[in-house]
Amino acid sequence: GAGGIGQPLSLLMAMDSNVGELCIFDLDVAMVPPAGVAADLGHLERKCSVKGYTMPVGKSPAEYLEECLTGCHLVLVPAGVPRKPGMTRDDLFKTNAGIAKGIVEACAKFCPEAVLGMIVNPVNSVVPAMAELYKKKGLDPMKIIGITTLDVVRANKFVGELTGKNANYINIPVVGGHAGTTILPLFSQDKAAKTIEAEKIPDLDKHVQDAGTDVVNAKGGKGSATLSMAYAGARFGKSVLAGLSGRRRVECAYCKSDITDLPYFAQKVVLGEGGIVKLLPLGELNEHETKRLEEAKEQLKGEIETGMKYAETESLA
Repeated sequence: GAGGIGQPLSLLMAMDSNVGELCIFDLDVAMVPPAGVAADLGHLERKCSVKGYTMPVGKSPAEYLEECLTGCHLVLVPAGVPRKPGMTRDDLFKTNAGIAKGIVEACAKFCPEAVLGMIVNPVNSVVPAMAELYKKKGLDPMKIIGITTLDVVRANKFVGELTGKNANYINIPVVGGHAGTTILPLFSQDKAAKTIEAEKIPDLDKHVQDAGTDVVNAKGGKGSATLSMAYAGARFGKSVLAGLSGRRRVECAYCKSDITDLPYFAQKVVLGEGGIVKLLPLGELNEHETKRLEEAKEQLKGEIETGMKYAETESLA
């Protein structure tokens, strides 16, 4: 994309030595034409070539993206409209699922083996919807991955601030989903976070859950978390590419899962050749986390069902 997340995300991916070719796609109403973003990024002292692709509003991506997607190993999808005042999650889902479906359909056609990193809200419903559509088409639903890395990045940063430790050496697994109470940071599993007093944990937990809203408020309604999302999306994208090139990485991600009794869940995953090669168990949870896990699952269950219902009535062309 060439929007608020797409531009910084493209910049960060262009700097990764594993990227040989970077394609930027957006609609003709984008903030900046994709060809302009590509021309700009084409001047970096990096080996990758950059090209921009545009589509008129209302057209089908499958008709426009053959050249853009053919040969892709990783497709990062920061797409959809932000939630506007008065809009329910269901309204948001209907709009954004339609947008995501267009891109996913084109990927199924032109790069069916690629890993798709979804940054489309509400992730908790959009990922199950798209993964089930992939499965219906005879493709691997594990290729559709919800990028939840920003929750991990925030948890690491906030623990670093509280403990005075370098956030680079903090690694909080964040499991569950990617919205509100479904976001469950497992502070007990990190040695720096373990040193935080138990009574401070509920507020810290809430701070991670509400961090997106804090950014929206700080930007005075003129935007959301775009730069930190691009940073997190690039961290995940780089890990996928490292895995594809034979150097395994572990990240948290939201995908089809058998780790709990829910069919989709965010947990630690091992990224290797082909994408996700293994899901890792949740590990030991303390009392607070065990209670929160049930709360997260209760909320997540309905959001997954919304996505799966959508897939029952739709199919990829």
